[in-house]
Amino acid sequence: MIQRINHDGVLIVGAGLAGLSAALACAPRKALVLAAQPLFKGSSSAWAQGGVAAALAPNDHASIHAADTVSAGAGLVTASVADDITRRGVAAVDRLAAFGAPFDRDNKGHYALNLEAAHTFPRVARVQGDGAGQAIMEAMVAAAMADPLIEIRTGVSLKALLKDASGRVRGVLAETAAGLTEFVAPATILATGGLGGLYAVTTNPRELRGEGLAAAALAGADIADPEFVQFHPTAIDVGADPAPLATETLRGVGAKLIDKTGHAFMSAYHAKTELAPRDIVARAIHRQRIDGLGAFLDAREAVGKDFPQRFPAVFAACMAAAIDPRKQPIPVAPAVHYHMGGIAADVHGRTSLPGLFAAGECASTGLHGANRLASNSLLEAAVCGQLAGEAAREVADPGTAPLPAAPVSTLPPAAMATLREALSRDAGVIRDAEGLSRLIVVIDDLEAEHSRALPLVAARLIASAALARQESRGGHYRADFPNLSSPSRRTLINLVQQSAGVAA
Repeated sequence: MIQRINHDGVLIVGAGLAGLSAALACAPRKALVLAAQPLFKGSSSAWAQGGVAAALAPNDHASIHAADTVSAGAGLVTASVADDITRRGVAAVDRLAAFGAPFDRDNKGHYALNLEAAHTFPRVARVQGDGAGQAIMEAMVAAAMADPLIEIRTGVSLKALLKDASGRVRGVLAETAAGLTEFVAPATILATGGLGGLYAVTTNPRELRGEGLAAAALAGADIADPEFVQFHPTAIDVGADPAPLATETLRGVGAKLIDKTGHAFMSAYHAKTELAPRDIVARAIHRQRIDGLGAFLDAREAVGKDFPQRFPAVFAACMAAAIDPRKQPIPVAPAVHYHMGGIAADVHGRTSLPGLFAAGECASTGLHGANRLASNSLLEAAVCGQLAGEAAREVADPGTAPLPAAPVSTLPPAAMATLREALSRDAGVIRDAEGLSRLIVVIDDLEAEHSRALPLVAARLIASAALARQESRGGHYRADFPNLSSPSRRTLINLVQQSAGVAA
């Protein structure tokens, strides 16, 4: 029998930075936060190494940060969104610091800032070199748990969205320890993170498989740009699942990408060499590896003996794999790191479905375009999470009853492994029609055997949109269509309407 829990406040699915930022912004309304995993586990926010990008330096300005964001996004960034979010950047960092995030400071008490690829100025507020995500999340979790208006429940897995007869979202159907449970609320915020766990090689928690995106799509929400998956160029290539990350900041302080002979190869691919946009660096490393030349990140001169103090997380990951980065180059490979697409939403989290909001990586606001600018993800999560919480708290209870929702099937581990290998093979750094068509056949076969599991829905969104986009742009590179097409257009998909169109 399905239980029902009525919540007189804002229902939030996801306990990463976006979800907790939303929860902390809901006062004076109550917030109920649902998370599938224990706090800190299954959250990309806690794994972020770089930090939060904002125009914090005296010579910097939000307009320059916005221009860098637009430039990196390869023609698909919504300029007004970039202007809005970057303008809120300094306040967002200050707000995180007020919650207790221990950002590094210089001797004058100002934020210590890192330079990352495609940024004009150093503007990434960091914590202990490469520990921003964990430290920020520790502060946010402590603040949320101390707030009497916030309740957090873990071990709750999203199965479907609940809607009333008018099509308004009224909450979620979820699996709990007590069985299937309907959580009914006036407003629902999805902050379920990305989908890196759909791929065999990822820097994300394996639990992140696009379930929020898929549930929203099945409920009829507009989905934007699902084909744009960002591959971090420098995952540490030691066969781990998920792959540990060598932060982009290492290249910002002078680490070089070299081949197995010691030759620095990035000058052959881009004028900005190691600080080129992520998609270009990822494809360069991919090409080096295909050509048998290998790819290694050499920080021996740039960091050297200071590695344990300056980049403790990277140092620990390397040493666990018997690599001493003070003395050895680090083997690297591209790995899925971020999803630029998602549930179409504005900066306040409003989606195409009344009653449903989305924030963080599961949303697509237009900030990232075809290629996210480094460290804009935590910025967006903090800013849009807060704005979504503020907007959702104003939603009055419509007093309608949700219609029953049938839970989708669960994909068994062997089928999940098949899907992950197929996505990495056919929807990876370089794609073509043959591979994407083969991937869709794999999804068809898995769906025929296991029904419409949420990971399969998310995977099909990526594959079908990637097949339809016959050009190369940002994180989406087609070997059979290597050039940009004109004009630039975003993808917009609505599964319920059974139509796919484009919006300028």
